[in-house]
Amino acid sequence: MAISLDGFIADENGGVDWLNELPPPEDPKEDMGYGALMQSVDRLVMGRKTFDQVLHFGSWPYGDTPVTVLSHQSSPQSLPDGAIVNFTYGSPETLVQQFKSAGDTHIYLDGGNVVQQFLTAGFIEEIILTQVPVLLGKGISLFKEELPKDMWIVERVTNYPNGFIQTHMIKKGAR
Repeated sequence: MAISLDGFIADENGGVDWLNELPPPEDPKEDMGYGALMQSVDRLVMGRKTFDQVLHFGSWPYGDTPVTVLSHQSSPQSLPDGAIVNFTYGSPETLVQQFKSAGDTHIYLDGGNVVQQFLTAGFIEEIILTQVPVLLGKGISLFKEELPKDMWIVERVTNYPNGFIQTHMIKKGAR
């Protein structure tokens, strides 16, 4: 998940346009590990606000990876070409059981509310944060609710020439 220097994942209106204003990697082939991550993912889970943001990206960025959108709202009339999307809702405990029953073992969570819910329920074992060199001043914070106290181990930190810093963390005792 991308996060500003001051801890925001979106601006105060929920927008992420500020990400497009940042310097791109010097090497156009550099994807900061995104391609490898997506190849290892069985399912992507996001909230409705994040899904609505993705719809404005133009092309569908997830290929044939199944996407579950957590929402009480119905799905839009049309979905992007090639998108495998289902809309559902439920507790993290119920959803994790459903995903396991479907054979999904590596779930990628996206969106502040979804990450918050799964962190609170204790289901997140790995966090990858990409800190971008911008101060937003205000916005939507990734960690906005009280969370259970957990210790995390920094597995690696990667500094990119465009100023991005990516930190891979593992929950202590998870592996």
